[in-house]
Amino acid sequence: MTVQFGIDRLLADPALSAPLQGKRVALVAHPASVTADLTHSLDALVASGLNVTSAFGPQHGLKGDKQDNMVETEDELDPTYNIPVFSLYGQVRRPGGQMMSTADVFLFDLQDLGCRIYTFVTTLLYLLEAAHGTGKAVWVLDRPNPAGRPIEGTTLIAGQESFVGAGPMPMRHGLTLGEMGRWFVDHFKLDVDYRVIAMDGWQPEGDGFGWPGSRLWINPSPNAASLNMARAYAGTVMLEGATLSEGRGTTRPLEVLFGAPDVDAKAVLAEMRRVAPGWLAGCALRECWFTPTFHKHAGTLCNGLMIHAEGAFYDHHAFRPWRLQALAFKAIRALYPGYPIWRDFAYEYEFERLAIDVINGGPSLREWVDDASAQPGDLDGLARADELAWAETIRPYLIY
Repeated sequence: MTVQFGIDRLLADPALSAPLQGKRVALVAHPASVTADLTHSLDALVASGLNVTSAFGPQHGLKGDKQDNMVETEDELDPTYNIPVFSLYGQVRRPGGQMMSTADVFLFDLQDLGCRIYTFVTTLLYLLEAAHGTGKAVWVLDRPNPAGRPIEGTTLIAGQESFVGAGPMPMRHGLTLGEMGRWFVDHFKLDVDYRVIAMDGWQPEGDGFGWPGSRLWINPSPNAASLNMARAYAGTVMLEGATLSEGRGTTRPLEVLFGAPDVDAKAVLAEMRRVAPGWLAGCALRECWFTPTFHKHAGTLCNGLMIHAEGAFYDHHAFRPWRLQALAFKAIRALYPGYPIWRDFAYEYEFERLAIDVINGGPSLREWVDDASAQPGDLDGLARADELAWAETIRPYLIY
């Protein structure tokens, strides 16, 4: 069955686009913001006759050309349409009054990965907060959550909010951005004209378990190169807070459980199987070798484990990437007690907290890894309670 995304429905149904007639329209977009025929949403909206007066680019830019975290994009003028393109990952991450004054309706058309730390989630919240009480409208042109409905991880705790932690949700949130916006408006009590142009035919547990087979995968960010990455990301993103390589500088970034020149991947895998064999379910793990061309361990041969959450190896309901990654850390800590796992550097403009704690919305995962007496059931118990609570919290906001 062909699935229509929000942008496709908006363009195809005059009744949906009618409220935009006579309004100034802005678009928040990136390279994956395309129609079914791969026309970029900006081009398609202008061609439809709408009065598009500005555009906004999130982290990595409207063009998606910026490789790493904290690599900023400048504002620019679109050379084709002569409209301003504002960066929401440059001098500011929250749209200011001058930016908001350029349009009446803001169309948000970003492809998400279903993970709290993916910053497009926070960018949606910041846009909604900027529109609060102004009479400005925010419409999400909805797209699939490629990770589907499964929920995983501990809830971000109060006081741990950041650009990778918009609010009290677990790592793998199970929502589309349209649904997430509904929760944001309610949870943060925002006065916004908020609408979702819902997808037609998308079944979270149907074809592709989140990503429909009828649609091509296009990188929403430079390192989101495949559906396999999107599925694994809720675990592998934690490597951004570790000294272990996440595969940046290779052709398969964020699809490896770890890589390092001084870690024996086979020994780590054996330890993982000994400690919590059930946490390895739903995917295949394969020993691999790589030499990053840049980033961590650049130019050095690394031994690691490749994740294959795809094909016959993938079990959508058994695969738990957050636990899998935590278990890899735990095994490395057991085999190499003094190994400097945790990376101490500024992460997403947080300068005081350890990056791994910023990523997880609190210290509980790191503390579990570093506590030799802590058992798998201890972390599982913490996460399971939060996962069940989140499932109940979001039930009223589900569209599909």
